[in-house]
Amino acid sequence: MAYGGGTFLVQNKVLPGAYINFVSKSYSSDIFGDRGYAAMGLELDWGPEGEVFTVTNGDFQTDSLKLFGYDYTDAKMQGLRELFLNVKTLYAYRLNGGGAKAANTYATAKYKGTRGNDIKIAIEANVDDDTKFDVITYLGTQKMDVQTVAAATGLLSNDWVDFKSDATLAVTAATALTGGTNGTANNAAHQAFLSALESYTFNALGLVSETAALKSLYTAYTKRMRDEVGLKFQTVVYNYTTADYEGVISVKNACTGTDVNAASLVYWVTGIAAGCEVNKSNMAKIYPGEYTVSADYTQAQLEAAINAGEFTLHKVNEDLRVLADINTLVTVSDTKGDDFKENQTIRVCDQIAMDIAKIFNTRYLGVVPNDKAGRASLWNDIVKHHQKLNDIRAIEDFDSSKLTVEQGDTKNSVVVYDEITPVNAMAKLYMTVTVA
Repeated sequence: MAYGGGTFLVQNKVLPGAYINFVSKSYSSDIFGDRGYAAMGLELDWGPEGEVFTVTNGDFQTDSLKLFGYDYTDAKMQGLRELFLNVKTLYAYRLNGGGAKAANTYATAKYKGTRGNDIKIAIEANVDDDTKFDVITYLGTQKMDVQTVAAATGLLSNDWVDFKSDATLAVTAATALTGGTNGTANNAAHQAFLSALESYTFNALGLVSETAALKSLYTAYTKRMRDEVGLKFQTVVYNYTTADYEGVISVKNACTGTDVNAASLVYWVTGIAAGCEVNKSNMAKIYPGEYTVSADYTQAQLEAAINAGEFTLHKVNEDLRVLADINTLVTVSDTKGDDFKENQTIRVCDQIAMDIAKIFNTRYLGVVPNDKAGRASLWNDIVKHHQKLNDIRAIEDFDSSKLTVEQGDTKNSVVVYDEITPVNAMAKLYMTVTVA
């Protein structure tokens, strides 16, 4: 096995090895939660159902065929390729389970779905022992498994099929499995996915759909999880500025082409929303993907898109770039001003919320006495965290004297008063040149 390696944002690697960044100034800290985690419900022709399963970027590149039924380069994997351009880990869920498994005389497909119909079983006489057979599993024309046995009872399940132990083996040409079907990705399937997702922590949730009812469901789920449960993430949907909420990003651009879902840009935007570092912005980020994206907008239309809270790609010469890294919030208030429209601000706030919760839950909850010394320790940890954010220019002018940790109304509660100033990337230049 190779040693671990690559770059890092925080010091939380598991494998031994060399993780090396080339940056102007080191800014990692083990008190920061890592980013790059996304969640999506998917319509698949293959794979487990009724459960959330974890796929890393490396898994997708090397094991896409086994996980999703198609090679990494297959057109069926286009959306996931766009997602994994920027995410480290995907919490995936198959929305269209509940179909049927393909089968033939000798085997039954491992999973339900239409991809099982592309599996074939061939049986050949073994050239070295005429009492045995070579049982070959094909996916399309690709040989996936070969087992040499005397009878079906000796066959072991592989990644593609479960063999029937009561079958009678006989030399036969490749025989296809048939009858595999997909289920329906209905509202109930989406609700089951969201319910299963509640125990996971991630940065962005994506919905590739044009259905208003589903967008409303995901928006309501996002508000509940962010505001009531305290799980901070942003949800990316297509063409749904109705949300008017900082936790929801609405993609304006449609994808075009034969058999292409207009909402497919959600894959890429979910990836960049999840993968963007806390001290960065996605503004002006170039879209490098494979979809044909509609982006013919006038200046007036682009201004209107920003005012409406639409996350928009626009043309800059030959490139497609993110116009503004914004969410759907348009109605501001005394508690949520214009700053909350900026996703960079939301990333900073979410980072603080999740990190401080983790610090408290893992170091203080049920462990540290709620006395002056205990509260001073919590104050020091929060200050240390914020100073790191200040160092990496995610916030600025942090003043620890404005942070207080006091006893609450009960002996086991603490009240923290905090003040931060998030930093946003430069977006507008106003310059006056006086020529003497």
